[in-house]
Amino acid sequence: MSGSIVSLLTGRPARGAWIAALCAIACVNVARAQDPVVKEQDIDENSVTKALAPEDNGDNIVTRGFVLSNKPGAAAKPAAPAKAASLQMLITFNTNSSTLTDSAQAALDKVAHALESDRLAAYRFRVEGHADPRGAADANMKLSEDRAAAVVQYLTQKDGIAPERLTSVGKGSSEPLNRRNPTAPENRRVTIVTVTN
Repeated sequence: MSGSIVSLLTGRPARGAWIAALCAIACVNVARAQDPVVKEQDIDENSVTKALAPEDNGDNIVTRGFVLSNKPGAAAKPAAPAKAASLQMLITFNTNSSTLTDSAQAALDKVAHALESDRLAAYRFRVEGHADPRGAADANMKLSEDRAAAVVQYLTQKDGIAPERLTSVGKGSSEPLNRRNPTAPENRRVTIVTVTN
């Protein structure tokens, strides 16, 4: 390291400030790494659009699924973000079924509005169902598949999203968000992932 950086890091008065700054940066990065699970009552069109819109590196302009480069002579190409944009949602179902509750339907109506927005209309999405580990693994897999399919069916039949834009997949209990508490509600969730390829 250069002498000035070393002196800043080792100087007594500045040491506490640097440690606090580094801790703050680490906390922000950890918070970004773990996507929060959004409850039904907190779902709105703007937050869904923001979560599902593919990221860009800043050198380009993303418009309806294509990247227009700011560099001279570069051609438009399909957008390809480094990490797939996704939204983790607590969508509720009747107990041990794939029947959506009224509050889940109201939340999915907002999701549908976002999927039809200018920023998302050109994309396809994968709806993933997740279950907690209670019960048999094959039953959990079937329930997660059925719940993901129920979300897709609602969005296409009730809200008019084109069926070719949505696919569903069950994940069973293979991807828990809360490993410390396997039966936590966030382990029974629906995830929507933006498909960009």
